Amino acid sequence: MSAEATNPATPGPVVPSAPRRRSRPRIDLRRLGRAALLGPASRGRVPDAIGHVVEAHRAHHPDADLEPLHRAYVLAESSHRGQMRKSGEPYITHPLAVTLILAELGAETTALTASLLHDTVEDTDVTLDQVGEEFGAEVRYLVDGVTKLEKVDYGAAAEPETFRKMLVATGNDVRVMSIKLADRLHNMRTLGVMRPEKQERIAKVTRDVLIPLAERLGVQALKTELEDLVFAILHPEEYKHTRELIVDNASRADDPLAEFAEAMRTVLRDADIQAEVLIRPRHFVSVHRSSRKRGRMRGADFGRLLVLVNEDADCYAVLGELHTCMTPVVSEFKDFIAVPKFNLYQSLHTAVAREDGQVAEVLIRTHQMHKVAEAGVIALGNPYTAPAEEQARGRVPADEERVDPTRPGWLSRLLDWQEAAPDPDTFWSTLREDLAQDREITVYRPDGGTLGLPEGATCVDAAYAQYGEDAHACIGARVNGRLATLSTVLRDGDTVQLLMGQDPASEPSREWLEHAHTPAARIAIQRWLATHPAPAEHEGAATAQDSGAAKAAEATARSAADTATPDAPASRPGAAVTVVDRPDASVRLAGCCTPVPLDEVTGFAVRGGVVTVHRAECSAVARMANAGREEVDVRWGDTTGCRVTLVAESFGRPHLLADLTEAMALEGAEIVSATVEPPSQQRVRHTYTVQLPDAGHLPTLMRAMRNVPGVYDVGRAQHHAPASPEPA
Repeated sequence: MSAEATNPATPGPVVPSAPRRRSRPRIDLRRLGRAALLGPASRGRVPDAIGHVVEAHRAHHPDADLEPLHRAYVLAESSHRGQMRKSGEPYITHPLAVTLILAELGAETTALTASLLHDTVEDTDVTLDQVGEEFGAEVRYLVDGVTKLEKVDYGAAAEPETFRKMLVATGNDVRVMSIKLADRLHNMRTLGVMRPEKQERIAKVTRDVLIPLAERLGVQALKTELEDLVFAILHPEEYKHTRELIVDNASRADDPLAEFAEAMRTVLRDADIQAEVLIRPRHFVSVHRSSRKRGRMRGADFGRLLVLVNEDADCYAVLGELHTCMTPVVSEFKDFIAVPKFNLYQSLHTAVAREDGQVAEVLIRTHQMHKVAEAGVIALGNPYTAPAEEQARGRVPADEERVDPTRPGWLSRLLDWQEAAPDPDTFWSTLREDLAQDREITVYRPDGGTLGLPEGATCVDAAYAQYGEDAHACIGARVNGRLATLSTVLRDGDTVQLLMGQDPASEPSREWLEHAHTPAARIAIQRWLATHPAPAEHEGAATAQDSGAAKAAEATARSAADTATPDAPASRPGAAVTVVDRPDASVRLAGCCTPVPLDEVTGFAVRGGVVTVHRAECSAVARMANAGREEVDVRWGDTTGCRVTLVAESFGRPHLLADLTEAMALEGAEIVSATVEPPSQQRVRHTYTVQLPDAGHLPTLMRAMRNVPGVYDVGRAQHHAPASPEPA
């Protein structure tokens, strides 16, 4: 945690950040250092050195008990006394600065107390037991969570193992990571006297790990400043160019954003909507990204307009007025109030344009939403304290029962896979890869449960997220009710049913690694492969054999279906199908799609005056139409009986065939022919051609077949039509 000296040469921000409550002068750390050297204040009086912390804390928590802060400062100052930073400042200025950052974001007293003490166990003779005895178990836990592991004990693994320890602690209390983020922000602010190579190393870890964590916890105020500090170190030339763009824009005579803001205030005032309209300048990295995306930057591109209101409903009222009285850019509208982001963020996003082409982006949110947007989990205070009304009734949950509303799906997944990471290097590299995935989706299980997955996740990822290493037995999936391959990429809101084999010795496919997007899936598959190595000389042959078996199975399936479902003989006029304009024409049902009464059908004239009938969605229809075949209007006649081919997919088990045919017979189906393919990877395909007295009974028959234990899908036969249309 040790922080270094301030670098006076490091350029600070040219434009102020969005106003939070009340602007305060920049804290003079040297003055605080001198105050710290004077020692604690008289008994009962808050030390002068933490006056700014107290002021910021009371702005958010006016009734807070300041006594723990007083005692924590006294212990921290006395423990760190004599320690100096490389800048020559007393070391106590670092925990003071970290605590002030958290206080300004609204952290509650326990977090601030732990923040003042966060380096004592690591850098002084104070022990965790002493912290616990003096300040309680929660403060002890937070201090322990942010305390580094010793390089003497862990060597090169000290940094990744420290982060692993910190993330595990965060899983039980998110305030651990809040303190770490504030600690890293102050260290990044004061990084200038370090060697360039050390600055670069710390900046890269900040970029790859800390900034994504700040984003996931919703702490935008810390994230944006960390991004700018990293940008200045790792990309100094681009940072300099971006700074020049901001300076040039600040010197403009006109300010399009100010003009937009005034116009909006007028619109909202006339509509009698109470709202604050603020100009929110973009930070350096945001300006850099916009300039690369848009090319030449215009005045309104250097910031956004922030509209703050009191109630959720007022957000939509503001949106309606702006879209009515100004020119909206409809493609820019996003509603993160109805559908919040996974990091607690809520806001309406839109944009308005004016005649000269200037476009202003607009953020609309309540004051509470803005507080959470800036401070994320920090704004929620202590998530483990029961509401005041529950405390009054004595309904305070036990520690093991407390539920953290801030613990999102990504953190749960991270905590799960880190346990399986075999070594620090794997953990460290996988952590960076995992945190690089910055969007999350939710998919639904058939039982109503949900799975949180990163964007781009596949059915393989869903299987390991739901079943852990038992997912080795997964043999397929249904996505939104349809069979899908395990490589299928899932979308937000999909319903996923995973089909699990019954053989406990099931093996994952080596190809699954290509489709695994989450660390949990990759680590589980890699661990299995490591313990079941395939001999190198047989791998190619096995792959070829698998490929050949798949092709043979496909060919067998098509051959069986073709044999079992030939085109029905030409029917007599007035039978199942009637040709509208040719009442005497002979008709036959196409074997490629096996149409039955109630299906939407179309016909084509073929050789000998016969009309062949296809289901409207059959792939052969488009090919025959493109080839110039004459399309004929057909409809179903009075006959409701049908012959149809069904394909059942199942797991292999004893007596399955007997159970399946019995279920079909009980539904009144007459089995005309049946083909059962040899088992492949525990799966068996059955193809049945059945005669039904009434086509309307087909859905009931298929449902009865699906209900047979071991059967996971039943569908109508649909084989590929020939590449060329039927001969004339």
